[in-house]
Amino acid sequence: MCKINLISIDSFLELAILNQLIMFLIVVGIIVLVITAVLLKSNTTLAKFKPLGRIIGLIFISLGIVTSCVKQINAGEVGVKILFGSIQSDVLGSGLHFINPLLDVKRIDVKTQNYTMSGVNDEGNKLGDDAIRVLTSDGLEVTIDLTVLYRVVGSDAPKLLRETGDDYRDKIVRPITRTKIRDNAVYYQAVDLFGNKRDEFQQRIYRSIEETFKSRGLMLEQLLVRNITLPNSVKASIESKINAEQDAKKMEFVLQKEKQEAERKRVEAQGIADYQRIINTGLTDQQLQYEQIKAMKELALSQNAKVIVMGKGNTPLIIDGKQ
Repeated sequence: MCKINLISIDSFLELAILNQLIMFLIVVGIIVLVITAVLLKSNTTLAKFKPLGRIIGLIFISLGIVTSCVKQINAGEVGVKILFGSIQSDVLGSGLHFINPLLDVKRIDVKTQNYTMSGVNDEGNKLGDDAIRVLTSDGLEVTIDLTVLYRVVGSDAPKLLRETGDDYRDKIVRPITRTKIRDNAVYYQAVDLFGNKRDEFQQRIYRSIEETFKSRGLMLEQLLVRNITLPNSVKASIESKINAEQDAKKMEFVLQKEKQEAERKRVEAQGIADYQRIINTGLTDQQLQYEQIKAMKELALSQNAKVIVMGKGNTPLIIDGKQ
């Protein structure tokens, strides 16, 4: 069961009311002429109103004919002219048009339309589960929710109406889209459709559908793959793969950190070794003795300090911090 298109119903009601108005004016005009010709003919008292009655009748008929000659095409629509069942090649754009009263004008919506096929109830254009189920190259069934954005090409509206009719959504949009998706899904594995090849798959079916739509008078504006549902077994495999990749990245980070720590320790050890090498090669006996005297003197200058220093010749030197 399809959802009702409120815009189409409004256009239909406007057209029906206009046609009824035209018929009403013409019928009233004919009735006035008949009354003038028949009833006033036998009544001499009212015979003087006969010319007036004819004028009024002709005015009503003329208004009906003129009204039928004027057609209004709303914004976002084109009018396809039909004469005795034959569809004319030219179309009427939006606005007021003065046409042959014998022509019938069919209004075609050229605004962007959408057709959604979803597995969620009341979300798509058809009630119930209307998702597309396809088989991938590895033999798994994948469920796809899809929205098609399209519009009628104004100049091709007569061709579309002539070859397909005004129910092109059910004759072209829906079956072509479902068929092309199934035809192209067999070139991919289920995991690929859910992963890095999803955009490639979407572009592939877009080009395939666009070509067919164009040949029928429709323009495909956008194809939206809303959701891809994989079998439970594939979902579990993907989750395991993702967890394994995350663990591998974590271990890689830990190893990198340990390598950096090992490098830091190596640089630190090298620095200490270089320092010791410089000290060992740069200090002389005289410099060591001088540094020793300076250190002992600083200790001796502290309060209540008595320091005995052994000189080079083993002669003790007593330094009193109070002196």
